[in-house]
Amino acid sequence: MLVGLAPSDDAAVYLVAPDTAIVETLDFFPPIVDDAYASGAIGAANAMSDVFAMGGEVLFALQIAAWPEDLSLEQLETLFRGGVDKVREAGGVVAGGHTVIDREPKYGLAVTGRVHPDHILRKNALRVGDALWLTKPIGTGVLTTAHKNGRLAPEDLASVVASMVALNRDAARAAVEAGLHAATDVTGFALAGHAHEMAEQSRVAVRISAGLVPLLPGAREHARGASFGGLERNRTHFLEGGRVRFEGVDEDLRTLLLDPQTSGGLLIGVPAAHAQDWERARVARTVSATRIGEVTEGQAVIVTA
Repeated sequence: MLVGLAPSDDAAVYLVAPDTAIVETLDFFPPIVDDAYASGAIGAANAMSDVFAMGGEVLFALQIAAWPEDLSLEQLETLFRGGVDKVREAGGVVAGGHTVIDREPKYGLAVTGRVHPDHILRKNALRVGDALWLTKPIGTGVLTTAHKNGRLAPEDLASVVASMVALNRDAARAAVEAGLHAATDVTGFALAGHAHEMAEQSRVAVRISAGLVPLLPGAREHARGASFGGLERNRTHFLEGGRVRFEGVDEDLRTLLLDPQTSGGLLIGVPAAHAQDWERARVARTVSATRIGEVTEGQAVIVTA
């Protein structure tokens, strides 16, 4: 076992040959948009992201679903089709799965991938001097909550869905090609929380410039006064718990830095010696990414304006 629970990471990694390791992960949750096909694609992209966050490639997946008896099987089939198509886009296949009856619909995947043991991307591999890059804008939590409450404009819904169904595969490939070693995907613990995970495991400090962090259209507007379960848990754990410190950052941006993401981008550490390789690799793969901060000595996460 190359990567397991000590320390934990985005997926488990098990060595099967000198040049091959298996990457394994599992993720599922209730649909966050009304469209069944989009829900399947989002759930699949989110689950596969853990494989990409380790620098791996997807081989195959098993679908996991809980489905209420009073919802049509046609909707479930449409949801499955969204997941199957997204796994196929990633270069993998869906090889089966399991469904149970439940009062609330839920969907996700168990994903098997592969990675070269020398090219694993790790949470604990940040080093002082690394630049921090983010490959997707944030704001999915506040935007999908606004959608549930009937307050999200159709064009903003389209933007957030497009972001969530976008695969992190090419960003991961670019990171591996550039010889990078540190990455994680930004999901339920939010950008600030996942930065804290990386900083804590790497025994370094992370400084993020909030003004540089890319935001999804409408995110700032809907962050104002936002309050829901995942956001409040992040506020309690990371902000009130003193794990993340904000300096001169307005309340709306604080909310977005603590906003739980679904199928967010990769947070990547780029050493200065690999900066040109990273730039070439990401441009060649048309990966949109933004430099949002840096790694310094110490043990803290500091977000400045």
